[in-house]
Amino acid sequence: MATQLGLTEDQKAEVEKFRADVVEPSMSQLVILDFWAEWCGPCKQLTPLLEKVAADYADKGVVLKKVNVDEDKFIASQFQIKSIPTVYAMFQGKPVADLGEARTEGALKQMLDQILAQLPVQGESQQQQAEIEPLIEMGEQVLSEGDGERALSVFGQIMEMAPTEPKVLSGFVRALVMIGKIDEAKEMLAQIPEDVAKDPAIARAQSAIDLIGDAPAGEDTAPLAAKVEANPGDHEARLELATALMANDARDEAAEHLFHIIEADKDWNEGAARQKLLQLFEVVGLEDEWVSEQRRRLSAILFG
Repeated sequence: MATQLGLTEDQKAEVEKFRADVVEPSMSQLVILDFWAEWCGPCKQLTPLLEKVAADYADKGVVLKKVNVDEDKFIASQFQIKSIPTVYAMFQGKPVADLGEARTEGALKQMLDQILAQLPVQGESQQQQAEIEPLIEMGEQVLSEGDGERALSVFGQIMEMAPTEPKVLSGFVRALVMIGKIDEAKEMLAQIPEDVAKDPAIARAQSAIDLIGDAPAGEDTAPLAAKVEANPGDHEARLELATALMANDARDEAAEHLFHIIEADKDWNEGAARQKLLQLFEVVGLEDEWVSEQRRRLSAILFG
């Protein structure tokens, strides 16, 4: 493309329109660029084929753009269009292939497959993932800070963009758990499609529910604490206290009680304290620094 220096106003308008309609989308997508005109019979025959293939390949990052050579003469001249229809594949602002010989669906798809295998084209799902990933990170940060209400709002907004994304569903469910809406969390998990429910992120949400059981958020833990203080060997009461503390987002205190049980009897109740601690690790996030520290401590107790 020529620079805008010395162009007429109409030519500048053509260039700006082409940049917005074709060049910018081509920076991440593969653009099928079709040069055509109203009077061109072969163009009208080719259009349904191009539209169908572009629709079939939309999730792979392919989009169809059309340039009317009668309306955008300057653009057509820049591409040295001699006859129509002329069809190019565009990527990152440049033609990467001449698709003019592909006049059947099979031939066109074969050419596109070859091109897509060689270029870093982003499909719709990849583009959406790139857009929501920073938002998911923000939601997780809010969760880690213990602000369940705000996290619920953040993940709720992301769900409008990606209603079946496992990480988003997981964050929303864990936010519900954090604010004590256990029944709603369970109901939402039950409605998740089977194929999505297999994702590890959903398992993390299920662990959040299993972790605190039926312990309500905001529960007064003082009676349980007094019971444990009166009888430090009452592992059942200590496990119940740890569960209640988790519901109140007091993970450090909860972990201390679980470690106390494990140090006293790691096999008590078929390793119930250890399993509860591992669930806590999964909910917090296995990559979290706090979890790494606690896992080292657990390993030292079990294998030291």
